[in-house]
Amino acid sequence: QVQLVESGGGLVQAGGSLRLSCAASGLTFSSYAMGWFRQAPGKERRFVAAITWSGGSTYYADSVKGRFTISRDNAKNTVYLQMNSLKPEDTADYYCAARSGRRLSGEHTEYDYWGQGTQVTVSS
Repeated sequence: QVQLVESGGGLVQAGGSLRLSCAASGLTFSSYAMGWFRQAPGKERRFVAAITWSGGSTYYADSVKGRFTISRDNAKNTVYLQMNSLKPEDTADYYCAARSGRRLSGEHTEYDYWGQGTQVTVSS
């Protein structure tokens, strides 16, 4: 079955960096666009970033543009989220998701598979 496993979360001070990874199995990874979403306590899940199957196009939420970078390595079936200049408001559980097809999307309902999430806490 399809599995998406996130890692790399943790506690970091404001201004610091973290790199999240999401390892995929059970699917033809290079056929899927990938996305990152986050959910803070008591809030709805929100889009963070997405990348096409080839890595040729990316899409970011305005709140992270210029600070976060999404990338992928199809040989390793892994997608990454490099997060720099972290702010306390970036604190959330971060989820990766896979979406069949070529089009990028920021809508969580358009993703087919989800990981279990990794927690990111940014202290002020």
